[in-house]
Amino acid sequence: MDFNVKKLASDAGVFFTRAVQFTEEKLGQAEKTELDPHLENLIARADCTKNWTEKILRQTEVLLQPNPIDHTGARIEEFIYDKLEKKLPSRTTNAELLGQYMLDAANDFGSGTPYGSTLITVGEYQKRLGTAEREFLQTSATTFLAPLRNFLEGDWRTISKERRILENRRLDLDICKARLKKAKQAEAKAALLSEEVDKAEHELRVAQTEFDRQAEVTRLLLEGISSTHLNHQRCLQDFAEAQATYYAQCHHFMHELQRELNRCANAVGTPQQSAACPNPVSAAFPSGPPSPGTVVPTSSGTKAKTLLVEQTQLPITGTRKAKVLYDYDAHDSSELSLLADELITVYTVPGMDPDWLVGERGNEKGKVPVTYLELLS
Repeated sequence: MDFNVKKLASDAGVFFTRAVQFTEEKLGQAEKTELDPHLENLIARADCTKNWTEKILRQTEVLLQPNPIDHTGARIEEFIYDKLEKKLPSRTTNAELLGQYMLDAANDFGSGTPYGSTLITVGEYQKRLGTAEREFLQTSATTFLAPLRNFLEGDWRTISKERRILENRRLDLDICKARLKKAKQAEAKAALLSEEVDKAEHELRVAQTEFDRQAEVTRLLLEGISSTHLNHQRCLQDFAEAQATYYAQCHHFMHELQRELNRCANAVGTPQQSAACPNPVSAAFPSGPPSPGTVVPTSSGTKAKTLLVEQTQLPITGTRKAKVLYDYDAHDSSELSLLADELITVYTVPGMDPDWLVGERGNEKGKVPVTYLELLS
């Protein structure tokens, strides 16, 4: 083993003199070279970026995985796969697990029973919610968490290393300044030229050059924080978009689930009706005296047929354009079927259910659910 004693002794001596200089500076017994104000501002900005990035990363992880230390050992699993440099397999979400439990319970209770069929309906939608959540978690981890973590584990470590080198160069510079000052004082007392002064001046010039070079390297790295902010800004926008997509999917699924449950409840409550379940939002249009085109029941024991929007003459309020977000199949002749990404004209009428609007596409007209639309200005 090649063991260089001289180098070890030299490194120990440098470390000791730096420690002495640092201690004397803290005690106010030695002069300290101040950094350029611009460089100081860059350092403060970088420290602020690092601290807030750590907090945002940590809290986002808590948001996406509220209880990381659970029975699945999620964090340990992630750590092992990361060390093995392997992709972490998709983990079943709690909603997916709940949905599967409901489906299994329905098999035991009987899918033909009211409770069993309801368990199947709710379970399927829970699994859809779980799938949407898993996609959201994967997207967030890729587009938001990974860039923040890469900054802390990559760029910031490089910046910290160069800052430590800069601090050492500063200490060396101040040590050389102190040596030169002592040499000049000794020279003045001896009243003759001293080689120590020349040596101290040479060491000071070398230390100053190395300090200036390292300050420039550190400055360039710290100025790169601006690019980091821009990158994190884009990542934040991607994260917000992923959140919006996820919550829109959840709202869509829950709206559909409510429709399914209400339709089945109405079908069970009114066996004389056809197998098709009625629209759960039956109050989309106000009740009142029948208009000329409205079908009126012939007896109290039967219900009126579906109210057609085309035959309803009510005042229009606030016509505007809307973009369709999802496909929608009309459940009866009072509704208008929709295709994703198409543009339609929508408006409401006095007393109309707030969850519905009247939609027009050419000569076609009908009720449309608000949750399927993006209203345009």
